[in-house]
Amino acid sequence: MYFDQPGKVNTVPTLTEAARRGQELGLDEIVLATTGGDTAYAALEHCPGFRITAVTYHCGFKEPFQSVMSETVRRDLTDKGVQVVMATHALSGVERSVAKKHGGACPVLLVADTLKIFGQGAKVAVEVSIMAADAGALSGRDIIAIGGSSKGADAALVIKPAHQSSFFDLRVREIVCKPREF
Repeated sequence: MYFDQPGKVNTVPTLTEAARRGQELGLDEIVLATTGGDTAYAALEHCPGFRITAVTYHCGFKEPFQSVMSETVRRDLTDKGVQVVMATHALSGVERSVAKKHGGACPVLLVADTLKIFGQGAKVAVEVSIMAADAGALSGRDIIAIGGSSKGADAALVIKPAHQSSFFDLRVREIVCKPREF
């Protein structure tokens, strides 16, 4: 499925299509990016029967020593059965800081930019799958990974997940949906 434009408007169709394809393949894990929790709440409604892992920004991403997702939302999602992972971006992390201070090309940032040729949401879907794997939140079986372009969700991939230390073992098995224009 292809969307005419990226963004939040595609959240429900992305989640619906992701759940449909996941059910067809017999998958039971969905990993998704969420900043404040909205996409995770939408997944609870539109992806019944899946184990949901919501990945959000690391503490200090926007303000030093502050979490982007409120503790109240994190606790509520956890109480509803969502596993919440707060982690450093797998495809930037410290390298972004090095690049800002010293300039030049950094290999991990090149990987991230290369993945963006498929769209920001597709890059994010790969990234959150790595972050969830590193947090110990995944079984190791194929997953549906969902990302977005700024707000909401607009890309869903079927992924064989891998940890950062074995990144090149990760496999994008299918692109379920993504924006055609981005």
